[in-house]
This record gives sequence, structure tokens and C-alpha cells, in this order.
Amino acid sequence: MHLESRRVFKQQRVGTSGSRLRAWAALMLSLATCVPPGFGQETPTQTTTKSASTLPSAPVPTQTEPLFLRPSDRDFSKPSGRLLGDPINMYRPTTIAKADFNNSVRLTDLVKDGKIYLSLSDAIALALENNYDIAISRYYLDIADTDLLRAKAGSTLRGVGATVLQNTLGGTSQTLSASGAPGTVSGATAGSSGLVLSTDGAGPAPEDRDPLISGTIQFERQKSPQTSLFVPRAYTNTDSYNFTYAQGWVTGTSATLTWDNSRTTNNGFNSYSPQLLSSFQATVTQHLLQGAGIWVNNRFVYEAILDRRITDSTFRQQVLSTVNQVENIYWVVVSAYEDVQAKQRALEQSTQLDSDTRKQLEVGTMAPLDVVQADSTVATDKQALINSQSNLNYQQLILKQAIARNLNDPALVTAPIIPTDRVNLDPLAEEKETPDQLAQVAFENRPELEQAVLAIRKDEITLRGARNALLPTLDVYGFYGGQGIGGSPNTACNIFNIPCGATSSSNFPTVLSNLVNGSSPNKGLGFNFQVDIRNRTAQADQARSLIEYRQAEMHLEQLYTQIRMQVVQQQYALTNDRAQVQASTAAEDYARQSLDAEQKKLHLGASTTANVLQKERDLAVAEDNLITANLTYAKDRALLYQVLASTLQHYGINLNDAATGNVATAPVIPGLEPAKNTDAAPTTPPAGQ
Repeated sequence: MHLESRRVFKQQRVGTSGSRLRAWAALMLSLATCVPPGFGQETPTQTTTKSASTLPSAPVPTQTEPLFLRPSDRDFSKPSGRLLGDPINMYRPTTIAKADFNNSVRLTDLVKDGKIYLSLSDAIALALENNYDIAISRYYLDIADTDLLRAKAGSTLRGVGATVLQNTLGGTSQTLSASGAPGTVSGATAGSSGLVLSTDGAGPAPEDRDPLISGTIQFERQKSPQTSLFVPRAYTNTDSYNFTYAQGWVTGTSATLTWDNSRTTNNGFNSYSPQLLSSFQATVTQHLLQGAGIWVNNRFVYEAILDRRITDSTFRQQVLSTVNQVENIYWVVVSAYEDVQAKQRALEQSTQLDSDTRKQLEVGTMAPLDVVQADSTVATDKQALINSQSNLNYQQLILKQAIARNLNDPALVTAPIIPTDRVNLDPLAEEKETPDQLAQVAFENRPELEQAVLAIRKDEITLRGARNALLPTLDVYGFYGGQGIGGSPNTACNIFNIPCGATSSSNFPTVLSNLVNGSSPNKGLGFNFQVDIRNRTAQADQARSLIEYRQAEMHLEQLYTQIRMQVVQQQYALTNDRAQVQASTAAEDYARQSLDAEQKKLHLGASTTANVLQKERDLAVAEDNLITANLTYAKDRALLYQVLASTLQHYGINLNDAATGNVATAPVIPGLEPAKNTDAAPTTPPAGQ
């Protein structure tokens, strides 16, 4: 089916905005293999035209696979009990396991000698297992299934509300909104209570497909006063046993069966005392206009299926966002770690120069002002080291809260993180492609596009439901019933000493036999109709649903433009970042050699302490620039993968593992090299401060 969709799409070269949207709608229909036939008929036609585009047509967006991720053992789209086998379980409350607030075993295994030696692969795997944003998003998958269960019963949808969470501190992420319009606004455009309700779900309410049995059992004891000579005071005892069975079907058909039973005694004018009366009536109603047909009564099921797929896509988007966020935080920790090492080297150099200057002062070859200047530099370097250490400690805590679920363990909080990975400058394969080629890759992978297309499919359902609501109500119904009566002859019933009661008695089985033998039938056929003379409410809903559909089409085209611009920007940024790293590396090497040459001149008496201190400052600035350049390059490279939405493929992340929170295989991150120095950076202030 997927290959056939691609073939159909390639035949429909997108020359205008309207044709592109029609192609998308047709493709999503063919991709929606889980939706019954007839689901996407009568797609609205786009009438606007534009000049033909020279860009290649957008490819089919990749579906989030596997469909319908299962984060829990139970499938909430199915009822918990069965009519045959375990009917009692349908009336028991569902239990949901409490959330686990313990860290995964993987994190404990990484702690060695009081230190956490952390690779980028380990950091991402820990985030997939422990990160709160991902853990909270998993619940949306089950929530979407509960809506599907409601829709199968013919009930309206409650909605899912899945969104990409950004509650993890630190890092940045580039995501786009896949929804067409916000659900809440303020100001003059706000509706009741500040809410704006969309037309999603417009149309007649579907028939309730869960059978309903209701009953009333009543015991009545009545004493009526005497009102005349001919109507003596009566003592009537009535026991009623009435039952009703009701059910609807997806065709717009409903049926009601009522069965009423009563036992009445001491009624002086009844033929029987006690009198046994039983009656039934079966009524079948069929909608002929509004609410008629399988599609209109099953449309909420189709919407719930699309909502579940949108939720799957949103979860994939959440994983992409959080993985990118954790990777950014990791590279910030690497930068802070290397910055502490650089500040430590600078302090060692200035301290050594200060010591040498004091020795030269003692032998009379150095002026006292040079010693003061060296002391000032040492103090400045100590302050810079303390600031860098404080930043490293904080960034390590930021990383821990992103990859751990419980920070109450003192051993975890105090354990320093030793990042073991560094990024290399090997060009990515994506950098060799043109921006248009990369844009096509992003069009295939971006979950925002998938969600926008699925949202348009939902809008099409709403359009058809709103059109059906324009029709008048016309129902045909037929009914059939019967009555049976019996009991014991009423000896108290006589008029002028002439018995008026029955001459023979009959029991309840005989009454039931008379009920169904057609001896006292009640049958008929009828029509109900309701015509809204002006029909303004339905007209407004139908017009608004079409406007929202056009708005969603416009938003889809806007997403294409935004994604293309993101791709172009990120590709150029990565090229510039690599050049900046290379330039910073050359500048750092030059500053180091210049410092070494200046120190040799000082030892030979051909330079001054001020010159050496200046070279040390130049080297410190060059190292800072190199650290910053490496950080920017590493973050932009990760961001390119996120913009292309190819992080999962490149890193080998299994989406099922992310959905369950149990990572069986650690991600494999390309373009890394081991750190040359994995000694723990000093985290305590230098002595003498």
C-alpha cells in the first residue's frame, strides 16, 4: 500500500498549492490502512491557483512506525471485560500502576569510584528511560486509546491534548506547531469564558451502540376515598415490573423493546383480582436524512484513529525534542568541563610566572611592580577558575535532572560527571546535499507535517458531519406489540348481583402465552420530521468548518516554508561553525606558540613580565573561543538532525523502547571521538582564596 501511494503521488506532480494539498489528502487516505473504506470521500476541492513552482514535489511524509505504540501492557481501546466470560469486570474500576520514581539501573552502573563516566550514548539512553517529559508524554498514548473506546460506543470524543513538553531545564529545541489555530485566545476574539471552540465533531450525534437495559420495580398500596354511592372506597395493591432494552447501530438505526408487567388486587371493577397484566412493544427507528448512514455514525471512530496516530507522531516529536535537548546539555557540560581545565592551566601558568618573578626580584633582576602585576593576574585567574567551577557544578546538575528521575540520592548529586565523548569535524553526509534535497528529507520525516496532514483529514470528517447537520430530520419508525391478561376471577365485581368478573382463572405463563400469540396485537408505522425553517446554526457551523479547513490548508503550506527555511539555515550554520572551529584551533595553536616564545625571551632577558602576561591572556581568550566554537558546532550538528527529524535513524533509537521506557540497545552516535583527557576537573576553589 505504501509503495502504491508513492507511485500515485509521483504521477501527480505538484504544480500549484491546491494540487499539492489534494495529493496529500489522497495519499493520507491510502496510507490510513486502519480506516475503513469510504472514510475520505467528498474531499473539498481547492479552487485557488498559483503560478507553477519550479521546486520538486514534496514526498509522502513517513508515518510514525510502528503504528499505535503501546506504552503499557493493557490496550485501553478495548473494554476490560467480555460479555461472555467475564461480564462483571466491565463494572469494576480500572487500576493504573503508580509511576516509578526510581532511577534506572543503567545510571547506577555508570557510577565508578564516586564519579559518573558518561558518554553521549549513555546520556540519551538514560533520558529515554528516566526523563520526565518523555514519561509524561507516554500517558497521552493510553489517553488516546480511551477516546477510541468511547467512539466505538457511539460517544463523543474528549480529546487528547498531546503536546511536546519543554519542562526539562537547559538546552534548546526547534519545533513547530502542527495545529492550525490556537484553542484559547484573549481579548475581543474570545468566546465564552475566554474559550474558542472549533467545529471538530460537528454533525448529528451518533447512535449509542452499547446496549442499555433499564428497569423499574415498584410496589404501590393505594386507598382511594369514596366519592359517590356508585364508587365505593377502593383498596388497590399494584406491583409493577417494567423493563426496557435499547440499542443503536452504526447505520443510524435504533431499537427499543419495552416489557411491562403488573399485578393488581382489590380493584372492585377489574375482571380479575389479582389481575396479571403483561404488555410489550418493539419499536425500530431509522434516520432517513440527518444522521443516516454508516459513515456519519462512525465518524468519531475515524477521528479517534487519527487522533491516536497524531498522538504517536507527537510522541515521536517529543523524543526528537528531548534527545536534542539532552545532547545540547551534554555538550554544555563538555564545554564547562574543558573550560575548568583551561582555567586551571591558566592559573598554573600565572602562578609559575609569579613564582619566577619573585625569585628574580630577590636577586635584583625584576622590578617590584612586575611582582604586583603577576600577583594581580594570579588573583584574577583564581576568580575565573572559581566561576568556571561553579558553572560546571551547575551544568552537571542540569544534566542529572535531564537523565535521572530521582535526585534525592546524595551519592548521585555529589558524583561529578566525566563526559567521555568529543565531537569531531568530519563532514556529515547531509552537508554534501543541496538545500532542496535536504528539504525533501525533512518533508519525509518531520512529525509536524504528518500531524498537519492528519489534522486536515480530521477537518474533512468535520466538513462531512457539518454538511449532514444541514439536512432536516426525517425518521421512519415501525412498532409491534401485544398484551396478555389473566389472574383469578374477581368475585367482588357485580352489578345488581350480576357477576362482572371473569369466569375462569389463568396463571402468569398463560398471560405470557397470550402476550405473544397475536391475540391482542398493537402495530403501526409512522414518520417523524423536523425542519428548521431558517437553519442558521447549522449554516454557521458548516461555514466555519470550511473556513477552518482552508485555514488548515494554509497552515500546512506555511509549515513547508518554515521547515525549508530551518533546513537552509541549519546547513549554512553548520558550515560556518566548522570554519569557526578550524580558525579557532589555528588561533589557539598560534597563541600557545607565542606564549612559549615569549617565555623563552623572558628567561633570556629579552622580554618583560607584562608581555608574558599578555600572551597568557591571549592564550586564555583563544582557548575560550575554541571551546565556544566546539560547543556551537556540536549543538548545531545535533540540531541539523532534529530539523531533518532523522535523529532516531542516525542514532539507532528504537521508538518502541522509548514508548516503554526500557532501552534494550544503547544508541550509537556517529561523528564522535573519545576525550583525550578524562581526569576529573577540579571542583573545589584553589588554595589561598
